[in-house]
Amino acid sequence: MTSSAQAHVDGGGSAPAPAAERRSSRKLLAAGLIGSSIEWYDFFLYGMAAALAFPHVFFPDSSPLMGTLLSFSTFWAGFVARPLGGVLAGHFGDKYGRKPTVVVCLVGMTAATFLIGCLPSAATVGILAPTLLVVLRFLQGIAAGGQWGGIALLLTESASAKRRGFAGTFGQTSVPVAVIIANLVLIAASTLLPSDAFLSWGWRIPFLLSAVMFPVVLYIQTKVEDTPDFRKLQEEAARKQQATVVRAPLNEAVRRNWGRILLGCGTLSATNSLFYVSITGLLSYGTTTLHMERNSLLTVTLLSSALMTVVLPVAGHLSDKFGRRILILVGGLGVAAWAFPYFALVGTKSAPLIFVAVAVGFLFQGLTYGPAAAFLGELFAPNVRYSGASLAYQLSAIVVSGGTPILMTAVIAETGTTTLVAVYIALMGLITFASAWFLPETNPLEVRRDPDALPGAHLYS
Repeated sequence: MTSSAQAHVDGGGSAPAPAAERRSSRKLLAAGLIGSSIEWYDFFLYGMAAALAFPHVFFPDSSPLMGTLLSFSTFWAGFVARPLGGVLAGHFGDKYGRKPTVVVCLVGMTAATFLIGCLPSAATVGILAPTLLVVLRFLQGIAAGGQWGGIALLLTESASAKRRGFAGTFGQTSVPVAVIIANLVLIAASTLLPSDAFLSWGWRIPFLLSAVMFPVVLYIQTKVEDTPDFRKLQEEAARKQQATVVRAPLNEAVRRNWGRILLGCGTLSATNSLFYVSITGLLSYGTTTLHMERNSLLTVTLLSSALMTVVLPVAGHLSDKFGRRILILVGGLGVAAWAFPYFALVGTKSAPLIFVAVAVGFLFQGLTYGPAAAFLGELFAPNVRYSGASLAYQLSAIVVSGGTPILMTAVIAETGTTTLVAVYIALMGLITFASAWFLPETNPLEVRRDPDALPGAHLYS
């Protein structure tokens, strides 16, 4: 394909896109943001409920500390499953298309979350209750693990060549949007209901609300086309009379790109560790150890997440202008430097100062997370992109994200201080910096200056 033809397919040429094409692009961005927000709402809601309600509902015979640890261990089950979801979705997404894989993942998440809201308590069915909880959390993890790569590629591969960083943030911004929605729903449920009623049945309401995902899934299935990059791969496969685009995408991605997969995983260490400390670990620590009001901590998370919804699109836009890697380097160093001030402010038990701690942390996280959708995708060739990007993203989920809240709870219980947790966060920031340092820039100056150049294409052409 000539450069002008490629520019036409990807929207990277100088000619303005037709009005219908621009409307279609805006609808895709909106669908990606809404669908991914509801998906992450389902996933994060579990973590908040694990801190507030699940110890009482599913582990009522345990001590408060042990109940929290057991509850967070079920929370981790979702992260253990995410790499499996990434592998499965990457395989089918690279072979058969981004869109159908995303639809299956969204349906799976909706069903698992709704069923969690229907589970009986341990007081009713005993050990069967937490067992079913773990099974459904595992299914949540598989769905979340597959969804991220599909949404990221639907958005970035369908965007113009010079706006892929910004377009990718509509999937990334869904994370703080989901936290906001989950916080608002939990604040409403816990404020409007007496504590006994909230622990008895009120916690179920946010899970049952996941049914609103269905119209979004229907829209994506009926109105959204697969990406230009994947359609091009399908055309090439048809010319070669191949049944699928690639026979074994995961094998090829790992065999040729294992170094990039591991380093891509490392770039997410800072944002994943500090994020889960802020939305889950801090909630448990603040209510049980610092004896702060639950709703004041939920409000801190809510306001900080609102700030992050602004930071992420700005970071994606800056990555289109100045490169992806430099923002990740700065963000990683920022998280490392902020780790000790973060916990010093948390230790004051002052909600305004804790807001400063979380908000500044979210700012640095945004610099690493905003460009991540475009950056991770551009590291891999289109025929193994879903597999490579998903595996990098989800390996970080199991190694860092899922274990952070339980690690924080256990370390503070053992030492009585947050010092080692701050050391851990600082180390994660340095790992992000080092990983980005050894990866190539996918959107370098020469690519940004060429109107027909596609970011990342120079790495595997």
